[in-house]
Amino acid sequence: MDKKDPCSRCGFIHNCICDHQPTLNSQVEFALLYHENEMNKLTNTGRLLLNSLPNAKSYLWKRKEHPETLIKKINQEDTETWLLFPNEVSTLSGDYPIRHSSNKKQLFIFLDATWQEAKKMVNKTPWLKHLPCLEIQATTTSCYHLRRNQSEGNLCTCEAGIEILDMVKEPEHAQAIAHYYERFLTVFQAERSGHQFLDAHKKSEE
Repeated sequence: MDKKDPCSRCGFIHNCICDHQPTLNSQVEFALLYHENEMNKLTNTGRLLLNSLPNAKSYLWKRKEHPETLIKKINQEDTETWLLFPNEVSTLSGDYPIRHSSNKKQLFIFLDATWQEAKKMVNKTPWLKHLPCLEIQATTTSCYHLRRNQSEGNLCTCEAGIEILDMVKEPEHAQAIAHYYERFLTVFQAERSGHQFLDAHKKSEE
């Protein structure tokens, strides 16, 4: 049997979900700052945002090597940057409409890592420590169930992106990515088991 290569975009071999991928033009920018342990995990949902939003970019976090392109973007005078990381002085997402600068471009930095890794990333990175933090007040319970020891109340990267799009009044974009994310979850177990997922309605037609 010929070995199939993974899809270069969604990463799946048996259940490509690219037909469900939207292409959206958001007014805000996303920067996904990856911990090196997260980059190639099949369970990673950040790629769904990167695939759907042309103005979402990925960067690799390294303790001694800084992503100069991202830092340059942060330092632009016409850009306001928010780090999605809860702390004692975070702005709650419900307060964002009255706290952000409406005359500046909005850049949101996602720490794509486990919670423990994310805390280390912030503590060991001076240029992250000085950014204003945003804490998401989730409107729905997380549907993410692909990893063990998932902390209750935490959102995966894609879910956090959906919440941000709702927060900035782009509900159509949020809904489009939510459908894409739903398909990702639907076929994931079949993909990890090495076989093709068969929709229930297709089964009934056979």
